[in-house]
Amino acid sequence: MATFMDVHDGFVGVSADELAEAHAADLAIEGDEGVHFIKAWLDPEAGKAFCLSEGPTKEAVMRIHERTGHPTAEVYEIAVEV
Repeated sequence: MATFMDVHDGFVGVSADELAEAHAADLAIEGDEGVHFIKAWLDPEAGKAFCLSEGPTKEAVMRIHERTGHPTAEVYEIAVEV
């Protein structure tokens, strides 16, 4: 499994509870694509959300986010960790 970090725009003013709901929606269907969403972070002032996941491909991660209503094309494979 590869590890991915993705970035979402448009989350200005989103609350922690709203982020938790979006993350829960991903978790509910992640198995459909063989993805596991590990953690999500939020900067509500900048409107950015960040998700850490594992899965077979970045396209699989993108499909789950698309289906749950918060699509992003900005998905990066984390190939190096220190």
